[in-house]
Amino acid sequence: MYKRLLPLALATFAVGTDGFVIAGLLPAIAKDLEVSVPTAGQLVTAFALTLAIAAPVLGWATSSMDRRKALMFALIVFAIGNVATALGTSYAAVLTARIVTAAGAGIITSSASSAAAVISPPERRGRALAFVLGGLTLSSAIGLPLGTLIGSSDWHITLWAVAALGLVAALGVAIALPKIMLPATTFRARLEPLKERWVLGTLAVTMLALTGAYLLYTYVGAALDDTIDGSETTLTWVLFVYGLGVLGGNLLAGRLSDRYPAERLLIASLVVFTVVLLLARPAIENLATTFVWAAVWGMLVGVPTVLQQHRLVAHAPAATPVLLGLNSSAIYLGIALGGALGGLFQSWISPVWLGVPAAGVTVVALLLTLVSVQSRKRVVAVGEPSLAASTN
Repeated sequence: MYKRLLPLALATFAVGTDGFVIAGLLPAIAKDLEVSVPTAGQLVTAFALTLAIAAPVLGWATSSMDRRKALMFALIVFAIGNVATALGTSYAAVLTARIVTAAGAGIITSSASSAAAVISPPERRGRALAFVLGGLTLSSAIGLPLGTLIGSSDWHITLWAVAALGLVAALGVAIALPKIMLPATTFRARLEPLKERWVLGTLAVTMLALTGAYLLYTYVGAALDDTIDGSETTLTWVLFVYGLGVLGGNLLAGRLSDRYPAERLLIASLVVFTVVLLLARPAIENLATTFVWAAVWGMLVGVPTVLQQHRLVAHAPAATPVLLGLNSSAIYLGIALGGALGGLFQSWISPVWLGVPAAGVTVVALLLTLVSVQSRKRVVAVGEPSLAASTN
């Protein structure tokens, strides 16, 4: 099974490296493009927001295509966008290139997840989704710090490297992935699940969890500036530890979700996540505690996404492609919102205090999860029709 999943994980690794690495390069990009760091941070917001919109729209436009061909096409667009970013000499040019790149990435993430769900047996679906999503999280552990280190001399080099990675992923998909045809759907049908309150609430939790994570993460370089004395090498190591934590949380969530109720795991992880964010300011006062905190923080960032995917697939297996596409949109909408709010809050507070508003967002996600769980219990109790029933 994992041989077939490997090219899908490589594709998400390319997307993750591209989306995450910008956060580590923001100071250099801001200086080169002659804009402020919060303004440069909106490159992350624009990328994520475009991806959130592109996932359902382009997912619908390519729904009748073989997933292999759709992924190859998307990866080529993705690579072209990164080349254009590397060649950009103005903020407007780089912003436009990031939007093009995100359009390709919007197809990659949802297509890779839906393909993984189709080619894996039901009893191993959680681990399969975690493996493919592991490409996304592995990029935090390897792609992000490596890209930051490469880009410490010239951030353009990192984008050239990501473009090459996209082309390698396209080649891997062409060689290793079998033909996968999924039922074509109309655009209206792709949005139909949003009429169900449980699905809408679940997607909102995904969005809020990522908003809380990226409100701080997008500006982590600025938040750690005094602690690391502006050292790019130290920042790279902190990001590496954080990324290992994300990967560990991702894999742990995949295994646990095959054994225990995903709702309980999600609630527990959000409670701990909130506490860790509240402790961010004292934790980053010295380098030793920064590394410990980064590892725990990363693990908690890696947990919710896998659990949310598992909840959605278990809720309505026949609607998997549509639901995972919407979940991808929620993920990147959360990233966009987190980047935007992080830039906004810096008008009032120092970056080192961004963990406080981030914790506030995760509390809202926690409360919404509790409401969602109770709502679903009521639906089951009264036998109210749901998406799961309509797709069986």
